[in-house]
Amino acid sequence: MHHTENRGHMGNAGKYGQDAVLRARVLLLGSEEPSLRERLDAYRVLAEVSPRAYLPKLVDALFERARDFEDPEILRALYGEAATAARRFGPDVRDGEERLSRALGNYEHALFALGRRSEGLAVCEELAEAGRSGRLAVVLAEEGRHGEAAELLGRSVAPGGADVSGDADVSEWTLIEWAAALDAAGRHEEALEVFARVVDGARRTAADDRSPLASLVWKLEQYARMLRAAGRPAEEAAAGSEILALLARLAKGGEPVSWSNIQAWWATLLVLSGRPDEPVATPDAPLPAFGVHPVHGWSPDVREEYAASIPALERRTEALRDSGDLPGLIATHRRLTVRRALRWETSGRRTEESLRPSFDEAVALARRPTADPGALVRALTDRSMFLLAVQRYEEARADYAEAVALRPIVTRT
Repeated sequence: MHHTENRGHMGNAGKYGQDAVLRARVLLLGSEEPSLRERLDAYRVLAEVSPRAYLPKLVDALFERARDFEDPEILRALYGEAATAARRFGPDVRDGEERLSRALGNYEHALFALGRRSEGLAVCEELAEAGRSGRLAVVLAEEGRHGEAAELLGRSVAPGGADVSGDADVSEWTLIEWAAALDAAGRHEEALEVFARVVDGARRTAADDRSPLASLVWKLEQYARMLRAAGRPAEEAAAGSEILALLARLAKGGEPVSWSNIQAWWATLLVLSGRPDEPVATPDAPLPAFGVHPVHGWSPDVREEYAASIPALERRTEALRDSGDLPGLIATHRRLTVRRALRWETSGRRTEESLRPSFDEAVALARRPTADPGALVRALTDRSMFLLAVQRYEEARADYAEAVALRPIVTRT
């Protein structure tokens, strides 16, 4: 470390004169408490001549200063400076790796908020090299690089390729993200194997009253969708029967344990179910990482773009009402409803009345005589899962029962 300090001192000898260094030391040692801006300026000077002592102080002061701003351009500058300083930490700096990761994480967030994706991606790659690959997997998925995202997530779940099928420490969110990346990459059987772990884990925790039955239902329904797409009708039917039994139990006695803030599971899986209706993501036209909750995972630029598409979809839906294109209307209305549902879940204002009309209209459109029977199955299932989210258990059961009864008709046609 001593040699590192000497190189830093020699390499920056001309940057600050001795007078600046003396003024900085006097300021910090004075009887009056300097302001944050004054401390920052002093730490910038002293970090060049005494990096071991002052680089950590500079990074912490930059974090503190960033709390005063929301402008992503200012945050980019502050967190970029913090990252540059933290990269110079020696191995003896307390919590040095954590401070560097925090700086890099906030820096890439500000870069993505500004639409500077290539720079943000580079920072995510740096984080991945430090063992924090979660954000890189999300960004790769946003740019349509699903195979790379799946490989990265697979390595994080199973280091060295080891079999960790019974690893209880793996987050359900990580497994869902991994399954979604595999599915988007066309590796459907592997995706089903991973999502089966999600369902099995949800069954175990629900049986022990450690997770809500509703969460198990939503995961089972996503699993049923995947089984349907894979052409495995017997297993899909078994999942549907399990869902019906759970909805009947909820209709009879409600959740056995009180839970709050569980709608994130529903919204995330609903959005994931809508991926086939969206364009293909590319580096030049990124889309959300479906399967990742937007508040905790999506990059700010794609999250903003996804939400900003609501008015255009509303106009498109209105135009289609008079066009005679019922399949186009149903598909566009669902894309709109999915976005509204996500806005509803993340806004904190979750009144049933503000969202239910979207699901009711979807069912009404799908009941028209010329609609594809599969559209009604989908609309009823969507409404059932929403009704479950607002604890309308008997209505949720009735919708799902009708959808299950219709599936053999859809299969025959």
